[in-house]
Amino acid sequence: MMVLPPNWIMAALSDVSEQPQYGYTTSAAASGKTKFLRTTDITSGWIDWRSVPYCKEEPESVEKYRLQDGDVVISRAGSVGFSQLVAKPEEAVFASYLIRFRPLVDPKYFAAFLKSGSYWAQISDHKAGIAVPNVNAKKLGAVKIPIPPLNEQRRIVEKIEALFDEIDKGVESLQTARTTLGLYRQSFLKSAFEGRLTANWRVQNVDKLETPDKLSARAEYERDKWHRTAFEEWSEVVEGWKAAGSKGPKPRRPEVHKQSDPLTAEELGLLPEIPEEWIFLRLNDIAAIGSGMSVSKSRKLDDPVEVPYLRVANVQRGFLDLDEIKTMKIERSQAYGLGLATWDVLFNEGGDRDKLGRGWIWENQVPNCITQNHVFRASPFRHNLTWSQFISHWGNSFGRDYFEKGGKQTTNLASINKTVLKALPVPYCTPAEQAEIVRILDEKLEAAEALEAEIDAALSRADALRQAILKKAFSGQLVPQDPGDEPASALLERIKAERAKTSKPGRKLKAPA
Repeated sequence: MMVLPPNWIMAALSDVSEQPQYGYTTSAAASGKTKFLRTTDITSGWIDWRSVPYCKEEPESVEKYRLQDGDVVISRAGSVGFSQLVAKPEEAVFASYLIRFRPLVDPKYFAAFLKSGSYWAQISDHKAGIAVPNVNAKKLGAVKIPIPPLNEQRRIVEKIEALFDEIDKGVESLQTARTTLGLYRQSFLKSAFEGRLTANWRVQNVDKLETPDKLSARAEYERDKWHRTAFEEWSEVVEGWKAAGSKGPKPRRPEVHKQSDPLTAEELGLLPEIPEEWIFLRLNDIAAIGSGMSVSKSRKLDDPVEVPYLRVANVQRGFLDLDEIKTMKIERSQAYGLGLATWDVLFNEGGDRDKLGRGWIWENQVPNCITQNHVFRASPFRHNLTWSQFISHWGNSFGRDYFEKGGKQTTNLASINKTVLKALPVPYCTPAEQAEIVRILDEKLEAAEALEAEIDAALSRADALRQAILKKAFSGQLVPQDPGDEPASALLERIKAERAKTSKPGRKLKAPA
């Protein structure tokens, strides 16, 4: 149990605030007279009133929900427990998923406590399977808050603000560095796929370069060879299926290649300029594109087999998150046509803009794995690790813009289909130069990732430092006590006395001065 300094007292939030109030149920509007504060408007840690929408109703109909200077609003869903001190909003009301508290102690002290670990520990729901706590006015009102004398509350707030201001300056510098690092990545990838990264290499390795005609011939040779091998393997699989009694549908035959349409002038205008030794080919001409299997528990199967599969969440931009792999049952005979091969390139169908076309390469981390129908796979005709990495780096950078333009957009979803993916233009150069590009990219991007990890660690330390400051603040260790201050017990007695007066008609509770 926390030992409080002399003149401090432990109280409930309901003891040091007016009766909490739920917000107004209505909808937002693009314009109006009164701002309409919602849960989503306070999740970033502060309120940017420029982005807050307007209330659909006229101000006179929502007077009881109007926010005043010093009000503290707490979300009861989503960003549960988050607090925000409202500083002189022009004209604003708050939504039903917010709960308003009007502190009868220093409102900044009250709001600062609601960011502390002690507060979060009291509202968190530790029941199994509950990831986000849910709070209501009753639960919030019962939260215990240490109350120092009023003058000490103000000294604590002043000290917290000064220390947090220094931390914020450091965090701002770190966030600027992170943004700069992102721009560096983009610039570096742009340089790679415009051929500038290997300009000197081409001068020093003229004997390894191939003409555009030879590159086209190479791509055609790789494609024909891959299809011959794939057809032979499929024929063997079919024979095995027949020998086993032809259970389930016939194994999928490799898709026959269809010549792609030439790139249009409009497409070429959107693509970067490449060296004269390079060419553009569509993904369809350098890889076989496959789709996955939808998840269905009601599917009737003749010869079921349970297999692991990749979801959109597993396929991130530039890496795979394999911490959680789910399984589904499919026909045994279809496992061959759906199975992932080493160095396949994965592309997400979408779902929303940040997931559109993102992906990375498969290195057979999970045996016998397939993909869900929302994840496409491209099997390059040249079976080579660095070639697959080259394609994926391109898809995650320049290809992202292509998918943005080719994706179908609904209200909240964006997606690409197999036809759009097949048409993706990809730069094609000699294998030796392509391998050199990936080598340099790996080296530079690895250094960028290490720097990003350092930035993340520093940001985590900043968060930990804030919590350490708050812990000291609410245990009486941040500022010295003044024996001459009015004890907190006397402050609470005056609040109780004011409460008693509010029971009379026309009286309004006032915070102690």
